[in-house]
Formats: sequence, C-alpha cells, structure tokens
Amino acid sequence: MTRILQIGPLSERFNQALATEYQVTALWLQADPQAFLREQGEQFEVVATSARFGLSTEQMALLPKLKAVCSFGVGYDSIAVDQARDRGIPVSTTPDVLTDCVADLAMGMLIDVSRRIAESDRFVRSGKWEQAGFPLAMRVSGMRLGIVGLGSIGQAIARRAGGFDMPVRYHSRRPVADSAYTHEADLQELARWADFLVVACPGGDATRNLVNAPVLEALGPKGYLINIARGSVVDEPALINALQQHQIAGAALDVFAKEPNVPQALRDMNNVLLLPHVGSATVQTRQQMEDLLTANIKAFIESGKLLTPL
Repeated sequence: MTRILQIGPLSERFNQALATEYQVTALWLQADPQAFLREQGEQFEVVATSARFGLSTEQMALLPKLKAVCSFGVGYDSIAVDQARDRGIPVSTTPDVLTDCVADLAMGMLIDVSRRIAESDRFVRSGKWEQAGFPLAMRVSGMRLGIVGLGSIGQAIARRAGGFDMPVRYHSRRPVADSAYTHEADLQELARWADFLVVACPGGDATRNLVNAPVLEALGPKGYLINIARGSVVDEPALINALQQHQIAGAALDVFAKEPNVPQALRDMNNVLLLPHVGSATVQTRQQMEDLLTANIKAFIESGKLLTPL
C-alpha cells in the first residue's frame, strides 16, 4: 500500500477521511519531525501538504522514494518545486476552485478600504459619531484599477471591476494572449496610472518585493494597495514607511511577510484593513479544495498521474 506523509493538518474532516482511506502518517504529530524523516523518510511515496505548510528542500531530501506532492491551495512558493522538478516529482495544487472567492474578497477589500467601511464601523462603536461626523472617503465606481498578475484570479478581479465601470490595466512578465485589458510592461507606470493596485501574482523568489518603495511612491498619496497574493510580493517595511509618510492613501492586506505575525505599525493605522489570510475561507470553497486535493491523491495512486499538476 502507498504510504502518505501529511506535513500539516487541514480540517478534521479531511484529516480523518484521508487516514481512513489510506495509510497516512501525520508529520506534525512526531516529537522531532526532522529526526523522524531521517529515520523513516524512505517509506513515503506521496506527500499531502498545503500552501501554508509546504515541503522544504531539507524535508524533500529525506524522502528518497517520493513520487508526488499534492498540495491544498494555489500557492507553491513554500514547496521546493525546483528540487521536485529535478527529481521528476510532479506537484499538484488546487487551482480554479478558489478563484471566485479570492476575487470576491479582493473587491470587498478594495471597497472597504476606499469607502472606509471597517474604519467607520469602529467610529460608530466607539461613540465618536455622537461628537462629530465621519470624514469623506474615496469613490470606487469609475476609478482606475491596476492588477499585478493576470492569471485566473487576476482575470476574475478584472471582470468584477467591470461591474463598477473601472478601467483596467495589468502588469505581468508578458502580455496575456487575447486579453481585453491593456498590458503595462513597467510596474511603476502601472502604479502611477492606477487609483487601486491589486496584487494577484504568485509568490516566490521571482516576485519577492516586486511591489517596492519606487512602486509605492508611483502609486501616490491618493492610491490604494490591495494584496491577496503573498506577503513576500510586497516589501513590507517599504509599505509601512509609505503609509506612515502618507505616500499612499491606504492598504488592504490579506497576506503578510511573516504570518501570522503582523507588524504593530500596520495594526496601529486606521487606513489599513487587515485580514487573517482568508481569501479562500468559505465553507463551499474549502470543501472543493479538499475534494480536489483528495482527487489528486487518488488519481496518482491509481494511475500515476495528477489531475492538476503545476
């Protein structure tokens, strides 16, 4: 029977279902995970993991008979994909099923930070409305939207922006074929044009600190940054400085550089919306993601092929 190594826990429903169907070892329950892998890593052929827990280069090196990595989520910067590719080990994620929920949240965050919804809620709860009126906010309809990364999630965000009559442009390494939106090769120029800059590209070394101080400066004192991608894509110290110096109007963040640790400076600012990485966190979508992860594992064990390989 194929032995599966599960790196970290998902829902209790998934954990129990996987353990019932297959011979699964929970790595997070081992007293010394690295020592366990050194001693018993050779018995595992499939790894079940997630974008949160990943699979490091060091862990993969201790799995000499590994044949496939099946991950929950669309991010794969926490997985040693280069090493997997060198060893001919396919890696799957759970794309598409979370696209709509992440795009919905991105638009919700954009509306919230510009119309100051969460801030005004705090204003009412604190009793301040009894002493003064709430400051004016920024409109959304008709404003310019720049998207960093026009993959499936970026495209879904762009479609939603159409409902608000927002002109859309995007930045990516190369133009997307047949896209109706204008491609901007220079990210600073996109930021300079945009009222809202939404980050929707993959994480990893290729995009680390892609949104840096010059990009934020180009976004300007009336511009907003929304990040539903990965915390690594935004230079967090540069973002904090831009907010403190009023170089940008505000930010809405679902991801951070060192989750779940969020800098106190961000927590202290009223013009920043902070969410605990909940882009795909709906009952329906998480169930679909678990189902697709299970289907990838089943397909590989039965046929040697993954359903949604990278």
